Amino acid sequence: MREIYTAVMAEPNDPADRPAESEAPVRLGGMAMRNGILVQSLDHWAAAVRTDGGEIRVASGRKPELPAWALAVPGMRGVARVAEAVYLLPLVKRRLPEARLPIEGPTAAGAMAASVVLGRALRSSRLRPLPAELLGAGISLAPALISLRGSRLAGYHGAEHKAIGAYEQGTEDVDATKEHERCGSHLVGPLLAATAAGNLAVNRLPAARRGPARLAVGVAAIGVATETFGWMQRHRGNIFSRILSRPGYELQRVAGTREPSADELAVARAALDAVLDLEGRSRP
Repeated sequence: MREIYTAVMAEPNDPADRPAESEAPVRLGGMAMRNGILVQSLDHWAAAVRTDGGEIRVASGRKPELPAWALAVPGMRGVARVAEAVYLLPLVKRRLPEARLPIEGPTAAGAMAASVVLGRALRSSRLRPLPAELLGAGISLAPALISLRGSRLAGYHGAEHKAIGAYEQGTEDVDATKEHERCGSHLVGPLLAATAAGNLAVNRLPAARRGPARLAVGVAAIGVATETFGWMQRHRGNIFSRILSRPGYELQRVAGTREPSADELAVARAALDAVLDLEGRSRP
């Protein structure tokens, strides 16, 4: 379930989110790595890491241009942005070999393999379909949660949120909160619900057709989750939006982030400054 992990950590941008005025802050998203930060605007990316020797290294570039039709179709635009985020990871690794991606290492790989095995075991067990699918969807989060348990990753996640939040609010990053309203953690609830509902329908198909159907359900669930997330962002004052946002905030507060150190904030500032430089902007 690499797509889930990417969605948890990534904050997609859509053309409709581009600020109307040139003076408005650039809309930014980001991703924490084990030793640094990846920050994205609509058109550019920049990554900064701290090496084992304590040096901050930065790489940046222009993002690939996505097809206009893909960004115009509801559901498809979310899938396109998630695919873009996945595409950027090996690009960052090539440009910045010192970067340690969030899913690197035997622990994360083992957790991913275990979640697949346990999910299949649940579906073939005597549990009723709905509980089995809900448990399977929950288990698919294990790789992300296990990776986030590492204090450095959670610290860089908090640094990413504080740096971007401070830039958007025109404040100092030390004063910003470590939770962010556009964090991909808000995708988790809608994504799990859509996946479980889709897989319930797949279970009614002949066994030979279930594999491709589950793949299609996974892609469709990403589209549903990102559209739900977009609705939440456009209706932040709505009671249902607040209810849907609560699990994501709690995930950030309890497990996904921690208050970053001064060294971690310095790395986040380096990544932020690099992407703003490509946009012709600077921090206030």
